[in-house]
Amino acid sequence: MYAWTMDQRTELPPWAARLLEEVDGTDLQAKEVARALTEAQLNWRAAPDSWSIGQCLLHLLVANDVYLAPIARALDHRTPSPVEAITPGWFGRWFIRTAIEPSTQKRRGKAPRKIAPPQHASGDVVDRFVRSNVALREMIRRAGPYDVNRIRFQNPFVPIIFFTVGTGLEIVVRHQRRHLLQAERVRKAPGFPK
Repeated sequence: MYAWTMDQRTELPPWAARLLEEVDGTDLQAKEVARALTEAQLNWRAAPDSWSIGQCLLHLLVANDVYLAPIARALDHRTPSPVEAITPGWFGRWFIRTAIEPSTQKRRGKAPRKIAPPQHASGDVVDRFVRSNVALREMIRRAGPYDVNRIRFQNPFVPIIFFTVGTGLEIVVRHQRRHLLQAERVRKAPGFPK
């Protein structure tokens, strides 16, 4: 697993160091939930309309790719001006609270087609997810020197919406927590194959 040293984290603003620690945590959580599972267990679903553990992980690694590309473009040719904290605007806060934050989810949402997972995950899905988080860590580190509360990127799903880079990075990390909790629930569901 790729992990940042404390020296590398102290060079970053507090928001970046916090997100890097959270990504380390999601890597550990993914490995724990999928530890020693067979491919059949990774693909088991509690109901026909629910996701398997493997689908949760596939969804997250594709979401990383889809979100990180426009964030990277938004950072191109910017003047460094670091900030201490990420402060999403009212719309970003609302979106995180209602669509992303795992503790506020009372109902299931439908994934945008662009990041809907395929029906079957291969046995290497955990390794692929962890590798996708290497790119996420690199993006967090790259964004560290910039004012992530002012630089905006086009939402990859709704082109008329622009989020700040900071809000986008928060969305990606919290989205991972949401679906890893979903994967944990799948593993604890009645009927999960032992």
